[in-house]
Amino acid sequence: MHTAERVSHKDLSDNYVYQRSILAYVEAAKLVSGQVLEIGTGMGYGIDTIAPKCEKFFSIDKFEVDLSHVKDVPNFEFKQMSVPPLTGFADNTFDFVVTFQVIEHIKNDELFVKEIHRVLKPGGKMIVTTPNIKTSITRNPWHIREYTVEELKTLLGKSFKSVTANGVFGNEKIMDYYEKNKASVKKITRFDIFNLQYNLPRWCLQMPYDMLNRMNRRKLLKNNNSLVSDIKMEDYFVAEANEKCFDLFYIAEK
Repeated sequence: MHTAERVSHKDLSDNYVYQRSILAYVEAAKLVSGQVLEIGTGMGYGIDTIAPKCEKFFSIDKFEVDLSHVKDVPNFEFKQMSVPPLTGFADNTFDFVVTFQVIEHIKNDELFVKEIHRVLKPGGKMIVTTPNIKTSITRNPWHIREYTVEELKTLLGKSFKSVTANGVFGNEKIMDYYEKNKASVKKITRFDIFNLQYNLPRWCLQMPYDMLNRMNRRKLLKNNNSLVSDIKMEDYFVAEANEKCFDLFYIAEK
């Protein structure tokens, strides 16, 4: 299933989001070791970054994933499954669980966190990213919910003994794109005089949102190619989370 939620390096209009997504894997690769589980394989572009850093890398996704681009990764294994629960994984199995841009799609997020805690070894860590609702420009109907800095910390704190609350920020180049994107989206949402984006059920907004989101990204690329194409992973950075970060990047220890 390819929607604007699943970004790809093959579509330059995705670059703003894609480079931020890659950063999560690069930062996680600095931390992981041993047995690692990824929940949410996505397009599979994090495999080559994480797998060399661990003994065994398992990755699961709700959808079947085309992994034909993954070559010579003997310690990698993919399984299609929906979560929660984490069926087939025993207690105290993994040293790390990474899950990027997934928890906002999970209906029972508390069970999701509990299951991750269950399959982690004592002292194991969960590394999670999710959008910061404070910097979301509009409602994303593909997301069941989005979190504030404190809301995610509280959720993880119910199961884990400690939570490090970091966020993903951008430099001036990123902020320039963000502001132009916000202005472009406002031109579209100004027609929503009845605030339908917040009042209609998610299911009936998903396809229109996806179409408009894709159209908007490509319009920004067409109008200012360098604004989009010049964005690099290094234009993002991780620091202590606050309301201005784009993503929450949290590390929770069992």
